[in-house]
Amino acid sequence: MKTDRELGYEVRDYLIKKGVETPVVNVKLNREEKIELIQDNMKTIIEVLGLDTRDDSIRGTANRVAKMYVDELCSGLDYTKFPAVTVFDNKMGYDQMVLQKDITFHSMCEHHFQNISGTAQVGYIPNGKVVGLSKLNRVVNFFARRPQVQERLNEQLFYAFEYILGTSDIAVLLQADHYCVKARGCGDQNSSMTTSKLGARFFDISKLRSEFMALALQ
Repeated sequence: MKTDRELGYEVRDYLIKKGVETPVVNVKLNREEKIELIQDNMKTIIEVLGLDTRDDSIRGTANRVAKMYVDELCSGLDYTKFPAVTVFDNKMGYDQMVLQKDITFHSMCEHHFQNISGTAQVGYIPNGKVVGLSKLNRVVNFFARRPQVQERLNEQLFYAFEYILGTSDIAVLLQADHYCVKARGCGDQNSSMTTSKLGARFFDISKLRSEFMALALQ
């Protein structure tokens, strides 16, 4: 996947300005140092639970978990990995809704580090620019790959697309299963969570709002 760190930092600064960036501190550690520290601490957890770290099945677990957190589950914390987003002039003058449906994503609840899995529906009305559809998927998955709450993820996606596309005519709807509810606590297997953020005409014009919701929830 092609990345664009400059765009990533620009989007980050925009999210900070909007007050929706994930709270982070600069730990000043490189990838290898992060993996080593997480591995050491994960090994302690495994040992405290009484698991035999000499067993061939669990011997490499601490290292696997460390790499998973740094390179996969939390990769969206690293803006040097922000996806390159190609935008094109809207030469055809298209002025209706563009909707990318059922973008699957996986995230992690920042309260219990349990899985969040769901789908995103992203709509926009072009304002001089259109975007390659796969880029919408990549941006969704970038922001999902960090410890999150769904409400903040929804806000981050809205403002990221607002910055990239140069328009507030953006609509983002998220529906997700939270395993901090399913796998622990109340253990409810059937509930899910829906959030949305609608801007400009998607919010102000009831017919457009209803059209987006009808198509997104189809």
